[in-house]
This record gives sequence, structure tokens and C-alpha cells, in this order.
Amino acid sequence: MRFSAIRLFVLSGLLGLRLLPLAAADPKVDTTKVYSINEVTVTESYRKTEVRSSAPLQILSSKQIENLNALQVSDAVKYFSGVSVKDYGGIGGLKTVSVRSLGAAHTAVSYDGISLTDCQTGQIDIGRFSLDNVDMLSLNNGQSDNIFQPARLFASAAVLNIRTLAPRFEDNKLLNGKASVKTGSFGLINPSAWLQYKVSKKLSASVSAEWLQADGQYPYKLYQGGDDGIVTDETRKNTEVKNFRVESTLYANFSEKESAYIKAYYYNSERGLPGATIFNNTDNFSSQYLWDATCFVQAHYERDISKTLSVQTNAKFNYGYLHYLDPTYLNSEGKQESFYHQNEYYASFSALYKAFSRLSFSASADGFINTLGAEYESAAETENFARPVRYNLVSVLAAKYVSEKLLGTASLLSTLVTETVAQGDAAASHNRLSPYISFTYKPFDKQDLRFRAFYKNIFRLPTFNDLYYSRVGNADLLPETTDQFNLGITYSLSVGKVIPLVSLTVDGYRNYVKDKIIAMPTKNIFVWTMVNLGKVEVTGVDVSGEASVAVGKKLGIILGGTYTYQRVLDVTDPESDTYRHQVAYTPRVAGSGRLAFENPWVNVAYSVLWSGARYALFQNFAENRLAGYSDHSISLSREFAFNKKTLNLNIEALNILNENYAIVRWFPMPGRSFRATVSLKF
Repeated sequence: MRFSAIRLFVLSGLLGLRLLPLAAADPKVDTTKVYSINEVTVTESYRKTEVRSSAPLQILSSKQIENLNALQVSDAVKYFSGVSVKDYGGIGGLKTVSVRSLGAAHTAVSYDGISLTDCQTGQIDIGRFSLDNVDMLSLNNGQSDNIFQPARLFASAAVLNIRTLAPRFEDNKLLNGKASVKTGSFGLINPSAWLQYKVSKKLSASVSAEWLQADGQYPYKLYQGGDDGIVTDETRKNTEVKNFRVESTLYANFSEKESAYIKAYYYNSERGLPGATIFNNTDNFSSQYLWDATCFVQAHYERDISKTLSVQTNAKFNYGYLHYLDPTYLNSEGKQESFYHQNEYYASFSALYKAFSRLSFSASADGFINTLGAEYESAAETENFARPVRYNLVSVLAAKYVSEKLLGTASLLSTLVTETVAQGDAAASHNRLSPYISFTYKPFDKQDLRFRAFYKNIFRLPTFNDLYYSRVGNADLLPETTDQFNLGITYSLSVGKVIPLVSLTVDGYRNYVKDKIIAMPTKNIFVWTMVNLGKVEVTGVDVSGEASVAVGKKLGIILGGTYTYQRVLDVTDPESDTYRHQVAYTPRVAGSGRLAFENPWVNVAYSVLWSGARYALFQNFAENRLAGYSDHSISLSREFAFNKKTLNLNIEALNILNENYAIVRWFPMPGRSFRATVSLKF
């Protein structure tokens, strides 16, 4: 893992010992002088960090991401084991992430250490995040071994962390930058740029911006009447997308013990929502349009008060806007049009106390307020909207023990929630405690073999849509609760300079979900409501491995892969015809692979995603079965260095076998496509 450059205490001590005899021999030597040494950078393989974690941790560095043929965060996340990305097709299609089949609402997304939220739907569209300014992606199952973090990051079943590029200046440079242009199939145009400027010894700033545009009109085959029916060649419609993102950050390193940053972020999107491709009616199913915008300002401050006490504070204001239009909706207005506005006000304080060299404790408290407003084409419906306000107080006490053989963490999370509404009935208040415990043990001194386990109880609140959405919401909903159990083995070794790293992790897990929130019909199939009826039992195994081979000084091979087995059963009602059936859109087996060959001429990277069969509905009948698929991609890249600048050329061929498949039924994915990137780093 790469840490910020620091003057190491050990080296400073050695330097001081070396100077002591000089000071004793010559009384004229100024013993109060500070002797400077060059900065030292400490590095450690990300993979070793994954192996040593007490709960499953997966990391993709910016270098690894470059070899994945990924355009957006949603593309890269698919290479994590145990992860399911529900992708509705195309660049502009909605993309949500579910970890170990717990649902997207149970996965938190952190952006530079502070949570992203959507109180309306409870899930984050990770397709909106570019990889252009991403330094690292990581995924924690359960929670991180880092107990010095905001309480909110303890409050989910899993956390996807997005860490953006922070300024790093070498050779007395004052300015770093990169400009790139991507273009490709289906009208893709994606220029982007970032700049980093060293304002002073203590201050630096960065700005990043990009524009993405595509018509997204890719061809696909439409099967009518099953495999033996008519097959027609179609073109995906209503798939255009225009995205704009800009963010700017001011970093302050006041000293080695004190740092801060403040970030401003703006994102705007206009996109068509490609509909289901059924019944030769794709025009009406592909006419909805969505406009959305997100703007937030977040700040972080951290200080080591002493050798034993550290504190950090966080603050954030978030504004979200969404405009939805369906011009073919059958009502008196001849359309369905909705406007939503949501705000969040957030503050956090955390403290870390290092009681002993191996034992530390932390306490953290987060308070935040969420609001949601709505406007509809009907004035009466607008007037009757609940306009909810949710008040949240999340606090946690945690402990961590570290030795050569044992690493253990434990925490107890308290959640207090209350709500008010302008119209109708408000949801009940909630006061819950959520425990967590984990450990990893290394039994042998000379072998990096470790055994690990964790247990976590956590819940997710009903979203504002679940509670208050017109004609569907149910204010009496209970939180959806999960119990997670995990047992794992990790192993890593180095075989000299030729094979610097081989690592393997295997984790078996059992999850129980109760009071699962599902939609059920009431009066008729057109009038639905949200109810707590679901129970789900998840049994699975995640396997991941990686190896690197150095063939001479300039030749290298990196290969890795993941495998996931999941048995996700509906155990709600023994009398139901779906009892102990596999939950919809959950394959029993899935995996990924990647291979990169680095050389002085042209770097080659290959990646594959594959999935077994799934079911489109809860009934595991043959007519509901979706066939498995595999998606193969390859890229060629070459770097040219000149005048302290680097020019990179990259060509990608995606889904090279042109497989016609869908992750969500009736929402086909693109076939074979191509992408080219030119970037200049200076």
C-alpha cells in the first residue's frame, strides 16, 4: 500500500545517533539544529493488505483498473467476487451494486471517506462515476479493520470505497496534469482532464472535469416466441446520454500530524431510459427520459493531538435533483412527470485512543438530516405528498487489537432515527444496537497463512420511496435486518524475484435477511404496496487469487481471477410456490479473470466476466430461466515518454465474441464494440 511520504522516526533516530559523537567531540556544534533527510516512500502490495484483513477486503489500484477495459466504476466493480451489478444496458442505463445478494440498499458507497446517499431510493447509481480521476477502488464485506472512521461507514453490510487522485509532486514540480480523449462505438465521445497545483508547502489544489456523450444505439437480436421462434435484428432505442462532471479539492497538510481537505462536486446527466424489448412495442417501452443532478460540498479535518490521541471531523451538504418523464403514460394528463428535490446536512466527529502499543479504541458520532420534496403533473398529488424529514444520529464504540499473529476488531453501533411529514402519517422512530466482531489469526511464523472470521448484525431503513411513494408507500414498514457470518482462509507467498507475489483468499459465508421489503399487489395487480414479508437465506463461497511473474527487467505477467458460488433462497413461506427457490437475478456461479502482459513494445490486457444461469422471476421455472454468458475484452496500449511527459495510446475491443446477452431480462447488453483513448500526462 502506498502511504504519503514521511520522515520516518526510525531513520531520524539513526541519523541522530550518527551525529551524537560529533556533538560530544566539538562543543561548537549546534545540538538544537534540525537535520533534514530526504523523504522516504513506504510501499506495500495492495494484495498483501487484502490477505491480512480480518473481514474480506478487495482492492483495485489505478494500475489494475487500466487493465480491466472499464469505462465507469460500475464496469470495474464487476471484477470483485461476491458482487452483482444490476445493469440495464448501455452507457446511460442504471447500474446498482449488491454484495452477497443482500440488495443494493445494503451497500454503502464512500467517496474520499464520506458516504454518498440517496434517501429517496436508498441506492447509488455507480454508473455515473468515471474512472478518470480514481486512484483506488476497494470493497469491504462486513466492515473495515480501520476503526478510525465516521460512524456511518460502520452502518452497512458492505462498503464500496472510491478514492480519487490526491496531488503528488516530484522533482520540485508545481504542476501535474493529464488530458485525455476517449472515443468509440455507439457515438461515444469522452474528453476529460485533471490538474494538480502546488500552492505552497502546505497547500495544494486539484480540479477534474469531464464530458461524456453517446447515442448508445447498439444492435441486438430480439427473440420472439422462445429459442424456436422468430429472431429479428433490432437497434436499441432511447439510449442517448450526456453527462458532465466537475470537482475541485483544496488539500492542506499543516504538518505531519495535521491535515484537511475541502471538496466541491457537481454532476449533471440527461439520458433516455431504454425500456424492455418485448411484444414489438419497443417505441412505447423506450420513451422515458431522466434528468438528474448532484451537487455536494464536503470537508475533512484530521489531527494527531498526541502519540495516543487522534481526532477527525467531517461535514457535508448534498443537494440532489431528479426529473422523470414518461410521455406515453395512460392517465388523464397523457403523461407521467415528476420532480424530486432532496437535501442532506451531515456532520461527524471521531476520536482514536491508542491505549497500548497493540490495543486501540475509537468513538464516533454522526448526525445528519435528510429531506425530500416532490412535484407532480397533478396539483392535488403534489399537495398530498408527504414531504418527509428524517433525523439520524449514528454513534459507535470500537476496539482493535493487533499483534504479529492476531488482529481483532469489535464494535457496537447505535442508531437513532425519527421522522416528520407534512402530510399523512410518519414512519415510526427506531432505536437499535448493532454488534460486530472479527479476527484473523496467523498460526505459523514463516508462512503467511491466516484464518479469519466475522459476524455482523445490521439493518437498513426503508427508503422514502418505500414509505411515502404515491399509491405504493407504506409508513408502517420495519427496517430490513441482516445477520452475516463469514469464515475464511488467506495465503500469500513470494518466490524470489521471478514470482514476487502469489496470493489466494477463500471465504465461506451465511447471511440471513428478515423483514425483507418487497412489493405486493393489494386490490388488484395495478395497485401495489410495500410490505415486510420477505425472508432470504444466503449461502456462498468467494474465491479470489492473484499472481505476478517477472520475466527479466522489462517483461512482466500479472494474472488474477475470482469465483463466486451463491445459493440464495426465498424462505418466506413454506406454503408458497417460491419457497426455497433461488432469488431472481442471482446466478449460482459467476466469476472473472484478467491477464496483463507488460513489455517494452505493446502492453496487452485481457479480461473476462462470466455468469451462470439466472431466473428472471422468483419462480424457478424453465420459462423464467436466463442463460449464462461470458464477456471477453482485450486491449493494447503503448506509452511514449518525452520531455518529462507521457503519451499513452490505448485501443480496446469489448465483448469480442459479440455475445448477445442480458443481465436483466428484456434489457440487452451491447455486443462487440471498440474504444480508443489518447492521453497526455505532464
